[in-house]
Amino acid sequence: MNGPVLTAATLAITFSLAAPQSMQAAEGAQAASEILGRISASRIAVISDGDFVARTYGTAELAPQNAGYRDLLTIMSPAGDKIVTGSIPVSNSVTSAPEILALSEDGQTAFVTERLGERPEGGNRISDLPPGRRLFAVDLSDGAALRLSDTVEIEAFPEALSLSPDGESVAVVSNTPEASFVQIVAYRDGRFSRLARFDLADLGVTGSEPAPRGGVTATNVHWHPSGRFLAVNIDTQNRVAFFEVTGADDAPILRPWGNVVEVGADPFVGRFTPDGRHYLTANWGRNFTATSLEGRIPQTPSTISVIRLADPATSPQSARHDLLGGAETGLSSEGIAISPDGRLVATVNMRGTAFPPGSARFHRDASVTLLSFDPATGAISRLADYPFEGSLPEGGAFDRTGDHFLATVFQGHDGARPEAGSGLEVFRVAKGDRPALKRLGRVPLPHGVHHVDLAP
Repeated sequence: MNGPVLTAATLAITFSLAAPQSMQAAEGAQAASEILGRISASRIAVISDGDFVARTYGTAELAPQNAGYRDLLTIMSPAGDKIVTGSIPVSNSVTSAPEILALSEDGQTAFVTERLGERPEGGNRISDLPPGRRLFAVDLSDGAALRLSDTVEIEAFPEALSLSPDGESVAVVSNTPEASFVQIVAYRDGRFSRLARFDLADLGVTGSEPAPRGGVTATNVHWHPSGRFLAVNIDTQNRVAFFEVTGADDAPILRPWGNVVEVGADPFVGRFTPDGRHYLTANWGRNFTATSLEGRIPQTPSTISVIRLADPATSPQSARHDLLGGAETGLSSEGIAISPDGRLVATVNMRGTAFPPGSARFHRDASVTLLSFDPATGAISRLADYPFEGSLPEGGAFDRTGDHFLATVFQGHDGARPEAGSGLEVFRVAKGDRPALKRLGRVPLPHGVHHVDLAP
């Protein structure tokens, strides 16, 4: 974790990790470079899990040791007519929500957390992986030579993180066997400092189920654009709780902001809209009582819920948030993204790609669902689904102009073409009266890609 894996200056060298050296690979690298050259971003950050393969969810067996996969953070930065790229080992886990990576607004720092820790020598099964306990900050100031800035220990099993709008605080949710926590870690001048920890039970989020933490599991945390509030998704209870953040940056205080809102089943992730007037949740719809992959993963479409937020000027005690409605998306959606103008929403849908090819529920194609959103009224409407080949797509993001959408692909299917393997599936956003996505192609990357974030 002390130095970069790559110090090359061109994107093609990164691609050599994902594809064999050949004329075809070189042509693919050039095509991918041209695709990335269209993206409006100063940095593109991608996180990859090297411990899991697609079948791990069904077999509990980790990737073969001899596969050579690694937990990696990869950064791609436009530099004239080239893309400067670099990678560094950073422990992470695909078992978390696709919210364990965030870039600072200036593109100089990446933050990553690990739900499960690094694979021990001889570890072959999920049960061999230790609890994750770390939050990392990575210095990106030299585009190719990435450097670990700092690490701080947090509560075990961190599930998601969010960076405050001013870039000086990282909020993280963790679910230990005893409690669910919101943690706020101050970050200045390349170093973590004070860590404030809040037990959700002490903030009124409790459960009475005969399960760990009374059945409370927090899977998402997100800062309001104002920096005043946090949203926390409790997916096992189909609820979202909101909190006001007060006090100094290095000694924050949390208190409930208005009512807890019931939403659709299994609100795995969520986002505030850019104007701060609404909060949207992507509801996966899993059955948490099931003991098998077939029983847990739903056969009905996932959904989105839209919450209209209370007026920030209202006192926290009297603030009232309202569930407006929602829309259906694709099967097994995980990631959600909102365009910079707040008028488009996209979910990344695994569909049946998590199942083995012999299963009746196996799908070779995943999909992106594109929806229109009215920032004034909160009305949301499904526009279309866009299929693409690959296993376990999770995270997604619009670029800074909203002209492109990027979806992660964890791995390709057995025997897949190199251009259908692990990487970023890139779409152009056709705007107008009825927006649509136009596929540009795939940027190949090392195995295990599961989230992406962009800096303006």
